Amino acid sequence: MKTAMRLLSSTVLLAMTLSGCSRDVDTQVNAGSQPVNAERIIAAAPGEWVSHGRDYAEQRFSPLKQINDDTVSELGLAWYADLPTRRGIESTPLMADGVLYVTASWGHVLAFDARNGALLWHFDPKVPKDYGVNGCCDGVNRGVALWGNAVYVASYDGRLSALDRHTGELQWQVDTRINQQDPYTVTGAPRIVDGRVIIGNGGAELGVRGYVSAFDAKTGELDWRFYTVPGNPAKGFEDDTQKMIAKTWHGKWWENGKGGGTAWDSFAYDPELNLLYIGVGNGSSWNRKARSDGKGDNLFLSSIVAVKADTGEYVWHYQTTPGDSWDYTATQHMILAELEIDGVERKVIMQAPKNGFFYVLDRRSGELLSAEKYMPVNWASHVDMETGRPVEAAGLRDGSFPGMVRPAPSGAHNWQPMSFSPQTGLVYIPAMSSGAIYSDDFSAKDRKGTWNTNYAVEAMLEVPDQVTVEQRKAMGEMLLQSVLIARDPVSNTDAWRIEGGYFSASGLLSTAGNLLFQGDLDGQFRARAADTGKLLWQKDVQGGLMAAPMSYELDGEQYIAIAQGWGGISGLPYGAVSGPRNMINISRVLVFKLGANTELPRIPVVEQALPKPALAAASDEEIAKGRELFNLYCAVCHGGNAISAGLISDLRYRINDLDDAWLAIVRDGALTSMGMPARGEFIDNDEAIAIKHYVVEQARLGHERGEKRLIRGAAQ
Repeated sequence: MKTAMRLLSSTVLLAMTLSGCSRDVDTQVNAGSQPVNAERIIAAAPGEWVSHGRDYAEQRFSPLKQINDDTVSELGLAWYADLPTRRGIESTPLMADGVLYVTASWGHVLAFDARNGALLWHFDPKVPKDYGVNGCCDGVNRGVALWGNAVYVASYDGRLSALDRHTGELQWQVDTRINQQDPYTVTGAPRIVDGRVIIGNGGAELGVRGYVSAFDAKTGELDWRFYTVPGNPAKGFEDDTQKMIAKTWHGKWWENGKGGGTAWDSFAYDPELNLLYIGVGNGSSWNRKARSDGKGDNLFLSSIVAVKADTGEYVWHYQTTPGDSWDYTATQHMILAELEIDGVERKVIMQAPKNGFFYVLDRRSGELLSAEKYMPVNWASHVDMETGRPVEAAGLRDGSFPGMVRPAPSGAHNWQPMSFSPQTGLVYIPAMSSGAIYSDDFSAKDRKGTWNTNYAVEAMLEVPDQVTVEQRKAMGEMLLQSVLIARDPVSNTDAWRIEGGYFSASGLLSTAGNLLFQGDLDGQFRARAADTGKLLWQKDVQGGLMAAPMSYELDGEQYIAIAQGWGGISGLPYGAVSGPRNMINISRVLVFKLGANTELPRIPVVEQALPKPALAAASDEEIAKGRELFNLYCAVCHGGNAISAGLISDLRYRINDLDDAWLAIVRDGALTSMGMPARGEFIDNDEAIAIKHYVVEQARLGHERGEKRLIRGAAQ
């Protein structure tokens, strides 16, 4: 079977050229480096951060305490370095042997001298920018993995690369996609277990089948592959597990979205049990009525799945949202810990997935130990502890549920990593209050090149045209508000919680210095007391933060590092409710230590009024047609009501200049190099013109409302 799976793997490209890799500084910082192995990750030396969550347990807790609740007031910026992209940054840096490794959008990798920020080398995977249309949530990347003397990274277009740790030279590269026809993407950080590089993928929104792959770290050969949803029964199942889970599916799921279930982010590993834990995502389509004839649990959607790390063999699973129909992924961060529950020491795995319940499971068996709401939830009243299943609200499946469903597809907690402090015994969750109206819409079921939800997207992204700017801002803060939660996993209750600003704040880092670090989208980086949540330190860093901080130590000095760059899903479709905010993407690495005083460069601010459109108005029918098409093909990047959330160009401000070039851009791909793909395969001339009419109308309405925006630095 292993041989058969290897035949499915793309050709391994050995000894490739240095194209896309540069070494800017000749340095001896790597002279004393030691290979990274399992022992080094398991032992997790206090001063290093050699795996995505620091160690296999993914606790994101640093035992360093030079920076603590008494000294944090002296924390200052030691150094910063610009990153070469202008899209979202979600990377957790790694630090080994004095070198800081960080990724930027698309899968760029940069290595810095961790003491002073000197650039050692830079690897550019050269992802075509128009490939971004194949993803849901920006061209982000969450980090690298280290093993031996290599750095491993997955680029947005699905390639997995092994780089020399010292030079950044490409050692091998494979295509992780099972085919090149389906819109697979990779945004997650690899994990390496016993010489195998573990990586999943994304793409469920556009219709793919999910799986997890394990590649040999030395050669890049495929070792095993675990499918998270079953394929076409007529082609035969890959193994008995696929045959088992196919019984929970109905209709022709392999045609109606291909199932989805992509494992696009979270993994954890228990070396003692030899179990790899996989967080599995949403279905494709979202709507189970279209995906599976409205029936079945649809395993392994929205599940935590444990497999044997050396073979990929299924061991157990727990499904957080059976028959998920609301994009309630279980890809969110998973943490391993040992807790005393009811007087018994238990090896547990903990997760706060999108659906709003905090789960504590026995990680040996998958036994559910507790499940309680950590955020406002109305889709289910509780989880039945005898069956382990949620008790769904009346009317949820038949469309008679009154009003807004909580949480929304953005979830009660998204990808931003949690943290667990063995010192306080608390799990810290970067949560979010959210809600949405799910309205069935099968009109675009057979349309290609668009999200495969079978819901009315405008119900989630649009606001009525007459709503003012300030009202939109208030709606955004009501519907999408960050909440920082300190959760006691033993009692499954809150120790404390603090409401924050718009959308989710960044991932988290807890330390032995009784500190909890987090940034937000308004550009504030903060340290709180881990035991009480009291604010102890704050720094304005000028631009939004999403990624999780980390900590390391060199020469007796402790550092706090965070990769900066706003974007992701918060920077794309939610312009209609984000209000007049000053969020901007500034992509860089920020590194702090006690007593440092480096200053960030001043960034100018310019106010720009929305100009009156010079183009003629169209008929109501033409505008309505354009609205429908815009919501199908454009809103997920350019924003509901054609109001950009800030990351992608606001078309209303540019419509006067784009008139003559509109068809060339929209249908023919005149701006593919800048990330705007050609849509001529899906949209004809008349439809493209209808979309333009809708944008013109939205520009007119915005101008009449007197809309303005603040531009920091260059215009977005």
